[in-house]
Amino acid sequence: MPERRTVALVTLGCARNEVDSEELAGRLAADGWELVQDASDADVAVVNTCGFVEAAKKDSVDALLEANDLKDHGRTQAVVAVGCMAERYGKDLAEALPEADGVLGFDDYADISDRLQTILNGGIHASHTPRDRRKLLPISPAERQDAAVALPGHAQEAAPAPEDLPEGVAPVSGPRAPLRRRLGTSPVASVKLASGCDRRCSFCAIPSFRGSFISRRPSDVLQETRWLAEQGVKEVMLVSENNTSYGKDLGDIRLLETLLPELADVEGIERIRVSYLQPAEMRPGLIDVLTSTPKVAPYFDLSFQHSAPGVLRAMRRFGDTDRFLELLDTIRNKAPQAGARSNFIVGFPGETEADLAELERFLTGARLDAIGVFGYSDEEGTEAVGYENKLDADVIAERLAHISQLAEELTSQRAEERLGETLQVLVESVDDEDGAVGRAAHQAPETDGQVLFTTREGLVPGLMVEAKVVGTEGVDLVAECSELVEAAR
Repeated sequence: MPERRTVALVTLGCARNEVDSEELAGRLAADGWELVQDASDADVAVVNTCGFVEAAKKDSVDALLEANDLKDHGRTQAVVAVGCMAERYGKDLAEALPEADGVLGFDDYADISDRLQTILNGGIHASHTPRDRRKLLPISPAERQDAAVALPGHAQEAAPAPEDLPEGVAPVSGPRAPLRRRLGTSPVASVKLASGCDRRCSFCAIPSFRGSFISRRPSDVLQETRWLAEQGVKEVMLVSENNTSYGKDLGDIRLLETLLPELADVEGIERIRVSYLQPAEMRPGLIDVLTSTPKVAPYFDLSFQHSAPGVLRAMRRFGDTDRFLELLDTIRNKAPQAGARSNFIVGFPGETEADLAELERFLTGARLDAIGVFGYSDEEGTEAVGYENKLDADVIAERLAHISQLAEELTSQRAEERLGETLQVLVESVDDEDGAVGRAAHQAPETDGQVLFTTREGLVPGLMVEAKVVGTEGVDLVAECSELVEAAR
């Protein structure tokens, strides 16, 4: 009987990382590893890190150090870093953080089982030298599909998947696909629509370690969605660095408009949600599909970042307050209940008091359901690091506090505007402590508010119900069920 090998995956960061962790879980399970939830019960703790901003990187380091502590009084024998921070810093991270027994980049994912076994046996796997992954793919998007580059979540492998897969593991992206195994039981799951980004925002380092934009083929996305439906998933959230660019490397920039109705028709799926939309790339046809297709959530996760023209141009972005408000008006004229959220950076180099006032004007008029606010910080390798007119840290902190407070007030007001609305709500959890909790079409997991039911009677996770909003708690809605839309399967 083969020796029992256990592994735990600790995931930080965004939904894209969650998909990557489930790909790693599928590969490991297919090779005989036993997946456990608690790192203290695992021979190897794999921390899927985030490398986006300083706070996220600190959280990743803290998670690695916490896992390392388990080696003194738990089963854990090795701690391994994967994910964006591991890819971004490679051997530099390994040298700076000797507590990690291994630092693995995206190129190691296909051989993750062998890599972990080597480390578990006391061997050393040399970490990669950091490099700009944009240079690994052709400049022309149309030439990228056949490139032999490691892309987490994409069908890039030469060998077919094993035929005798463990229960709950499937090749979900076509015959050459990476594997995937769900790590939780939530009725909501993410599906990667694409990877990378071709935009050159002056504050963002993501393209340098995630690479250039490359779409997954529609057939792969459909097959994965069907498999998730078989696993009991009711809502699929499409994720990537920029969903509005989907299809440009496949010869059809409007491919998302065609794909969404097909995904909505997958048996068992009750809701399709699209995240990460670029305002400058929003098309009338895409707005129409998002606001009128049954089972497609009229949800707009729009990356505004700011609204003052001067700041946006310095960010290498487009638009202004009036154009952004016009876009939101267009959406709400088609779907009055549509949800809209965004993130914003304050304290960007050169931001004036007038620029901040312009951002306030936009936020006040935008009626966003959820707002994320971040203070600017230099990210190595980005253009903005070399900008002049940097603001003092205390000024950035003051502006962050001010806009954050305004955002909290405005999103609470927006929630109150929904009093009396009847919404379709997907029940996500039911327990003694929190009661029944769900999300409406305008609420994405993790980033937005939620729906708190007045009773949990008859409610189970995965059930879609019709509920009337009777109260609010900040951005959260309090609702009572009026009718069961469809029983959980």
